[in-house]
Amino acid sequence: MTLADLLRFSLKGLTGHGLRTALSLLGVVIGVAAVLILTALGEGARRYVIDQFASLGTNLLIVVPGKTETTGTVGAGGVPNDLTLQDAEALVRAIPEIQRVAPLTMGTEQVAFGERRRQVAILGTTYDYMLARQIEVARGSFLPDEEMHRGSPVAVVGPKLAREVFAGEDPVGQIVRVGGWRMRVVGVLAWQGVKMGVDFDDLAMVPVSTAMQIFNRTSLFRILIQSSSHADIDMLRDKSRRLLTERHGEEDITVISQDALLTTFSGILGALTLALGAIAAISLTVAGIGIMNVMLVSVSERTREVGLLKALGVGRRQILSVFLTEAALLSTFGGLIGLVVGWLAIGALVRIYPAFPAAAPNWAVAAALAVAIAVGVTFGLLPARRASRLDPVVALAGR
Repeated sequence: MTLADLLRFSLKGLTGHGLRTALSLLGVVIGVAAVLILTALGEGARRYVIDQFASLGTNLLIVVPGKTETTGTVGAGGVPNDLTLQDAEALVRAIPEIQRVAPLTMGTEQVAFGERRRQVAILGTTYDYMLARQIEVARGSFLPDEEMHRGSPVAVVGPKLAREVFAGEDPVGQIVRVGGWRMRVVGVLAWQGVKMGVDFDDLAMVPVSTAMQIFNRTSLFRILIQSSSHADIDMLRDKSRRLLTERHGEEDITVISQDALLTTFSGILGALTLALGAIAAISLTVAGIGIMNVMLVSVSERTREVGLLKALGVGRRQILSVFLTEAALLSTFGGLIGLVVGWLAIGALVRIYPAFPAAAPNWAVAAALAVAIAVGVTFGLLPARRASRLDPVVALAGR
């Protein structure tokens, strides 16, 4: 029996029972498509996190109040001493490898212009924040380049806030009320969207000292450090930690690098992608059982045919190969269709949510197809062996 005869014989067996074959194909298609879609979601989440960290800027360290033993995560320990503007100024004075420091404080407050008002996030920072985070200003200017302790009554607003509060008027130069404070709008940010959980399109930025007075605080939320391009980021992290530990009398801060955060989140999301793929692959086992049932029914319906082949001298191995080929064709066709369905579903998801970079990794595509074929052949082995062991006399009698 030639390869062409083998394929023709196997295809005839599959097309002879179209509905049964289609239902088995459907199981494989769903299984393979599920693997692609779920791994694409996991990979998309990983890429999204990477893009978010890339949007932070380059060569950055983040000082967080509180000590934690696990690197790469946000500090969650106790906070014996607050981070202060004096800490930020000390970092600039004492460590020459630091290019710029941006203290941060955050809260929510009402921004009002005339009769229009909106409750938004207020970010207190300095001019250096724009340079470190590569913030773009669409109109006007950013916060003034002044000492951290100076609290000028000025604000920079996000484009969404500007559109909804000023209703078509040019915000630059207008006076707004932030809480109980009158401030002059000096700039409008370019559209940027949500970065690291902060919607830069719908907030107001004010000088850090002004924000601390608005919220009646003496402490900072974070300190952002940008190193000079030639500085060793690990060395700078150690120097910053030692300096603040000396100032506070104990190590009660955490200095996080972008690489540490990125490695942590990337590892977690990579493991999640593998787990999602493994969960989806379980459905391929169910599809394999469906293939086995189809092949068992096919063997029982074609016993006379098998008996005739054996009577004509066809060997056990060839009979075995016929039914294994049927199972392999069934799983291969289902796998290929599943890949197409999965890609179409992922494409539709990306069109609906363009900010989410969902994409099935190459290993998931190859693994899904390989597992589908392997499952089909494995579960097709029992029916194939049963067919190859039929007694020709009994098979010709149809028993």
